[in-house]
Amino acid sequence: QVQLVESGGGLVQAGGSLRLSCVVSGRTFSTYTVGWFRQAPGKEREFVVANGWATGTTYYADSVKGRFTISRDNAKNTVYLQMNSLKPEDTAVYYCAADGRRMAATSYTNYAYWGQGTQVTVSS
Repeated sequence: QVQLVESGGGLVQAGGSLRLSCVVSGRTFSTYTVGWFRQAPGKEREFVVANGWATGTTYYADSVKGRFTISRDNAKNTVYLQMNSLKPEDTAVYYCAADGRRMAATSYTNYAYWGQGTQVTVSS
């Protein structure tokens, strides 16, 4: 059974930083494509970033390019999301997602496994 457990959310002032972590279990972590999505109240789930295991290709949403960075530690079965220069509009529940697909994908429908979400709140 695949499980994803996120941590690292919280309250931060605009301009600050947070690092989210997601531990993935259930199969060989190095063969997971992983992604981060977010959902603000009353809005659709939104793509943030994804990394494909087969090619290492990474896609970022335009809204976070240059501010957010995804990384993975295969030895720890963990994917990270470093978020810098946070803005109030980044406020949302952030979800970690994983799938056995080879290539990164930007649609949440391409991911079979999800974490429970972690709240990120950015105050102005």
